[in-house]
This record gives sequence, C-alpha cells and structure tokens, in this order.
Amino acid sequence: MIKKAVCLISGGLDSCVTAHLAKNKGYEIYVLSFNYGQRHNKEIECSKQIASAVKAKKHVIFDIDLSIFGGSSLVDKSSDLPRNLDLKDIGKTIPSTYVPARNTVFLSIGLAYAETVNADTIFIGATATDYSGYPDCRPEYIEAYQKMADLATKRGVEGKSIKIVAPLLHLSKAEIIKKGLELNAPFEKTWSCYQGDEKACGRCDSCLLRLKGFKEAGVRDPIQYEFIPTWTSD
Repeated sequence: MIKKAVCLISGGLDSCVTAHLAKNKGYEIYVLSFNYGQRHNKEIECSKQIASAVKAKKHVIFDIDLSIFGGSSLVDKSSDLPRNLDLKDIGKTIPSTYVPARNTVFLSIGLAYAETVNADTIFIGATATDYSGYPDCRPEYIEAYQKMADLATKRGVEGKSIKIVAPLLHLSKAEIIKKGLELNAPFEKTWSCYQGDEKACGRCDSCLLRLKGFKEAGVRDPIQYEFIPTWTSD
C-alpha cells in the first residue's frame, strides 16, 4: 500500500530537507505551498524546484492573502525588516517577521488536503533550536495541534489519525544542513532570505541563521549573497 504524505514546502532550506526526509521514508509526496502575500515570490519558484526534486505526485500552490491583515514585516512592505542583528540577539523576542497564526493557518489547510488525498502524514519543517522566536515552531505547539487534528477530522474520529511530523524540530541549523547533504538535498535551489532580490541579502535574521548553520556544518552555502558577515570566515 502506498504511503502518502502532504509536505508543506516554503522554498526554504528547512522545508527542502523535510521533504527529502519524507521521500527517503518511502512516502508519495503531495506538496503544498502558500502564496500568502509575502514580499516576493522567489520562494514559490524555489518550492516548485524542490517539488520536482522529490518527484512530487502533485504540487498545490494555495492563494491566501494574509497581507490583508498586515501585522508582519513579511507581508507589509512599508514595515522595516530586522537586519544586522547580533546572532545572540536573534530569538530573544518575537520579531516583526512573525506572521500572526501562520503555521496554524497552513497546517489547517494541509489537514484538509491530507484528508482529501487520504494522506497519513503531514510534514512541516518547523525547528525550535535555531528558530527566530516564532511561537508556532515550538514542540508544545506541534503537540497541541496534533490533539486538535485528532478531534477535528473524520479520520481522527475513525481512529486513523493524520500525524503531524516535524522531523527537524530538535535539530540545529548545522545538523539540518548535514542531514540534507546526506540526502542530496538541492540547497542551491532553496531561498531563505526575507528579500526577493537576485542575491540573498546576508543581513536579515533568516540569512544570518542560514550562514551560521553552514559555517558550523563546515560547508559552503551554494547560493550567492550581496553581503557576507566577517564572522563567517573566522
């Protein structure tokens, strides 16, 4: 019997590795990505390449414009993005890039998709170790969502629960990168930067955490940057 999984793919490094882990476990992959009013569509283009790399059965790009609400510098271009922070300060407070209830919205749509295609599992690339202070990337959040999913679905009521799996949850960025290398994940096809320019900015929180991960993993990041902090070569 074919095992089916819905993989939430943003186009970033974490979701890329997560999708390859799902593929490596023998799942038939149904990719779900979101055009949610973010600053740029570069990550959507990357998600298409990642979906192709894992030979996805289907790739749904779901339009849901969270910029209507605002409330985040990722969906409001008039808001300033956090830049040039010290690594030790990232994650100390919930940053302006937090999109209100984003993972809850995405997982809920993923849950509907999983029930529709009769998938046993939803894979999400949330990570709590090197995260940016987002409350919906914590282990207790995933556990609570699982309880809700069991209560809210026909499959859950019938005892065929759809499992919410976050395989990277307790891994550092360096560990995630090493795992991706083992799986031949195409990091050159991923995009983490909050900006959508030709090159990654190298200054936003997401770029800094990514660069830190590659440095600690002892390998070179294959994408290009406008700026590379001096500490990466220390």
